[in-house]
Amino acid sequence: MSNLYDEDVAAWAQEQVALLRSGQWALLDIEHIAEEIEDMNISHRHQLAHRLAILMAHLLKWKYQPDRRGNSWKRTIRDQRQQIAKMLKKMPSLRHLLEDPEWNEEVWTDALGMAVLQTELTDLPKAREWTLEQVLAEDYLPS
Repeated sequence: MSNLYDEDVAAWAQEQVALLRSGQWALLDIEHIAEEIEDMNISHRHQLAHRLAILMAHLLKWKYQPDRRGNSWKRTIRDQRQQIAKMLKKMPSLRHLLEDPEWNEEVWTDALGMAVLQTELTDLPKAREWTLEQVLAEDYLPS
């Protein structure tokens, strides 16, 4: 069973689903199932962090490059907020990350890195200037 996991994880997953649905518990590859579920949770955490970093990078660009503001940036800000809201609605247990100072610092660092690469601005704030409520608010744009 684990050979299939090593050779073709998609085929292995289909096989595991069929075994689960047919109640063939003894044939399940429990160790790899647990590993995949754990990886999926980590992936969701990374996706939330990435979306929040993109959102904050665009808020930085909005604030520090007012002459370059446009509909594209507005769309990105809106889309990231919507996708974050969907994620948090579907997976409310991820909300605790929003209160984790270390996680928030990592996300802010990523946002700064994105903004610097996209703008070449060097005088961006080292700490987040907005509350998380502002960042996620549907109508908030920094002036």
